[in-house]
Amino acid sequence: MFRFKQFTIHQNRTTMKVCTDSCVLGSYADVGLGGRLLDIGTGTGLLALMAAQRNPTAQIEAVEIDNAAFQQAIDNVNDSPFAKRVQVVNSPIQAFSAEPFDRIWSNPPFYTNHLRSPDSAVNRALHNGELPFEALVASVHRLLKPEGQFWVLLPPFEMERLITFAEKTGLRPYRQLNLRHNAQKPVFRVIAGFAFGDSGASETNELAIFEPNGKTYSESFRELLQPFYLNF
Repeated sequence: MFRFKQFTIHQNRTTMKVCTDSCVLGSYADVGLGGRLLDIGTGTGLLALMAAQRNPTAQIEAVEIDNAAFQQAIDNVNDSPFAKRVQVVNSPIQAFSAEPFDRIWSNPPFYTNHLRSPDSAVNRALHNGELPFEALVASVHRLLKPEGQFWVLLPPFEMERLITFAEKTGLRPYRQLNLRHNAQKPVFRVIAGFAFGDSGASETNELAIFEPNGKTYSESFRELLQPFYLNF
């Protein structure tokens, strides 16, 4: 169980647990004002609930293919103050149909050639066999408004692969946040915002989670997560 300031995430039935980089995505991505928002692969419902807190008038749909995670997300949403504005749907995104969205975000599975687990739920959460990047990009292209934004979290190499697929559909990265454990460590995750058309030069920022000692949270990280973390 992970308690945030305005909601609680139970995660005993899901493979993918609350992690720091996902919380950064939920805090950093532009969720707009009002409008329709879509969370692809919601898992516990974490990102949908973070968006509901940040955008108090948005209507949010959260899609999850795994049955156990779907039920866990429903419970987490129903126990939150945002239950009336968040709908959880049990479906592969390739089969999901709805009116276009103003914002779409995803923390997708990204392993491709790694040793697979005998647990199908683990494979679904970590390996992109059921949601390859081509299918993810195609779904975003189909479901995103022309003026909308798509936000995604991936390791650096996988982000470069996704950018290649996205640009073929007219989705181009315009803003990027490189995550490091501390300033001396290599980038381990990248958050990117995409939009249709040519948005000019993209903006790139960096965030170190910890100070150089590797134990104290950085001031920038504390400021970003302050609306959510109980100890900030």
